Parts: sequence; C-alpha cells; structure tokens
Amino acid sequence: DAIPSADQIRITTSLKSQRGSVWTKTKSVFEYWEVEVTFRVTGRGRIGADGLAIWFTEEQGLEGPVFGAADKWNGVGIFFDSFDNDGKKNNPGVIVVGNNGKLLYDHQNDGSTQALASCQRDFRNKPYPVRVKIAYYQKSLTVLINNGFTPDKEDYEFCAKVDDMVLPSQGYFGISAATGGLADDHDVLSFLTFQLTEPGKEVPTPDAEIPQKDKEKYQEEFEHFQQELDKKKEEFQKEHPDVQGQPGKITYAFSLAADDLFETVSDRELRQIFEGQNRIHLEIKQLNRQLDMILDEQRRYVSAVTDEIAKRGAGFPGQQGQVSQQEIETVVKTQEEVIRQVNEIRNSMADTLRLISGAQHPGSAAGVYETTQHFNDIKEHLHVVKRDIEHLVQRNMPSNEKSKCPDLPPFPSCLSTVHFFIFVAVQTVLFVGYIMYRSQQEAAAKKFF
Repeated sequence: DAIPSADQIRITTSLKSQRGSVWTKTKSVFEYWEVEVTFRVTGRGRIGADGLAIWFTEEQGLEGPVFGAADKWNGVGIFFDSFDNDGKKNNPGVIVVGNNGKLLYDHQNDGSTQALASCQRDFRNKPYPVRVKIAYYQKSLTVLINNGFTPDKEDYEFCAKVDDMVLPSQGYFGISAATGGLADDHDVLSFLTFQLTEPGKEVPTPDAEIPQKDKEKYQEEFEHFQQELDKKKEEFQKEHPDVQGQPGKITYAFSLAADDLFETVSDRELRQIFEGQNRIHLEIKQLNRQLDMILDEQRRYVSAVTDEIAKRGAGFPGQQGQVSQQEIETVVKTQEEVIRQVNEIRNSMADTLRLISGAQHPGSAAGVYETTQHFNDIKEHLHVVKRDIEHLVQRNMPSNEKSKCPDLPPFPSCLSTVHFFIFVAVQTVLFVGYIMYRSQQEAAAKKFF
C-alpha cells in the first residue's frame, strides 16, 4: 500500500488495515553503520495505530503482521508503536527488538517481553518532522530521537541503547508501517545511511565495494540520464534563446529563494501556536519554582511560631500553661492545613505543566476548558493560603504588637501574577479561535487517500 512521490513516500495512508514497506535493493556491506530517518506520523484521532518500524535484517522482510513486515526476521527492528495493545498506557513508545529468525513477535504485549530497550516518546502530530538516528558500532546499538518540537535538525535526545548486540554482517535496510482499526498517515521524508569506521583505519574506496555487474548497470543509467539532460537543455535553449548560462541552476536557485522567503498560512499558524505553548510552559515552570520557595518559607515560619508559643506556654504555670498548650495544638493544625493547601497548589501546577506539555497539537474544546479550570483552581488556592496565613498571624500575635507577615524571598521582577493571568487569558482566546478555524477547515477538507 506504499505510495511514492517526488519528496516523500507514504508508507500507509490513514485507512484501516493498510500495510506498506520500502527496502534497499542490495545488501549493505558495512561492518558498522548509522542511519538517519526523517518521518511524520499524522492523524485526526487522539489515538493512532498501528505504527512504524525501521529494519536491518539479513533478508528483505516482505509483507507481514509486524508493522507491515514479515515475522521471524534475523536482525533488529526499531518499532514506533502508537497503539496501546496491552493497556499499560505506555504508548506511543519506541521499542528495540532483536530476533534470530525463530521468534514470533508478541504483538498483544507490545513486545514488552522481547524488548531489549525502550523509551516512551510521542511522535504523532508534531509541528516538525521527527528525526531518528540509529548507530551500530562495536556491537552497541544506540537510538537517538529529535522529537519534532523544534526545527533544529541536531536537537537529538537519548532514547535507548543495547550493548553486546550481534547483527548480521550484511543485511537490508527497510522501513515499514501498518494500520488497524485506527489509522494514521505514515510518511518517510528521508532515509540516509552512513558507514562508520574506527579512527585511523583506512576506509575502502566505494568502487571496491560495488560488484562489477552493478557498476556497469549504474554507468549505463548515468549515461542515459546524461543524454536526456543534454537533450532537455538543447530544447530549453531553443525555446528561450534570450536566457544564457545553465537554465537548470537558475531555476533551482530561484526556487530555493522563494522557499526561504515565504511560508504557508497553516505553517505560520502552527508555528505561532507552538511558540505560544512553549511560553506558557516556561511561565508555569517558573511559577512552580516560586511555589516551592513559598512552601519552604512557610515550613520555616511554622517551626518558628511553634517554638515561640511553646516558650511562652512554659513561662506561665497553671491555667495559662493549659491555654498555651491548646493554642499550640490549634496553631499546628492550622499550619498543617496551610501546608496541605500549598501541596495541592503544587500538585495542580504539576498537572497543568503536564497538560501544557502534551497539548502540542490543537485539541478539542474540552481540553481548553480543562486548562482554564486548572488556572481557576490555582487562583482559588492562592486566596485560601493568603487568608489562612493572615488569620494565623492575627490569632498568635499579642494585641500590643503590630501584625507582621514573614518576609518572603524576593520574586523575579520579570513576571507578576497579574501579567501572567492576562497573558494566559489572551493565549486561551487565541487558542480557542484557532480551534474553531481549524474545525471549519477540516469540515471542508476532502480526503485524497
């Protein structure tokens, strides 16, 4: 079911029960190698299926049940599994599975019983293409991932590593994908292979690794292509006698300049939303650090107030000592309640941070409502903490002394609470507006595959 085009290969379309794969025609003779793969996995659903796999096997894996390729392979498969078959809520994930040609893949458990290494990464519906770098060097397999959040092509992060892994000395590279009851578009934009050599070791020439029969075939194809190119140049010069030089290079340079100057409306909107979500993410992390500082300061204040009341209770015998003991218990309970409220704020901030981190793709109106509700809860908790602290200070300070709250650590001057909530409100309005616009566009869109 794979569909090739000029700039990518759609391994499977977003239709049910699709299978597709692409394989190299000849075996790789590299002892150590590295591949860089750029792909997109996109779909309209919140959950996709089944996933995509990158292969290095002794034989070509034709159509089969393992992400579109055959089972019982001899080599290694790196699986990008987007559907949670075992219900453990650990998908989308990346799994490294080796096979000696005799094992059947455990699809129902997402390969967890056979995985040599794995990591949990969400690779669906990212603003930029996802990049994967897989290196096999001295019996060690390493997987690095660029999660598609930034346009930086070298922004890789560690995913998995397998030591003492023995792979076939020669094999085929391939990439496959499959869909089931749910479906995604699996598009491969590039697949680059590199040979790795030890430092100081002489690298064999490329001609020495290609059989003579293949050399002759490639040379014949090159000569045929060169003749076609010369013929097209002559035709172009006859049709455009006023154009001098090399027309192919002129056209290519112009197309590059045009691509650098302009961007589509959808790309610009997606970039703006992604940048706004990143700003919210950073602001919430800053607020979370400030809440941690408030919690530490509150704990120190509780300790100081408790010690002071205990000293006063010890200095007055009789009835006054009994009253002081009761006040101590009241103060301790009140402070425990305050600490509990601050802990709830901290947990709420952590939940909000996870929500913002996961909201990289435009969601539904329910997601917007949940985000707004989180900020309302934070505001309410802050008012409760402030009221409890003021009440505690008024109860425990003598009447002839002026009430004074403990000094809080200095807050950064770059952000105030008012500015933060104004920014969040504006961002929420823009987010809702984009969702409404996107819904109208999707309703009018037609599916081509």
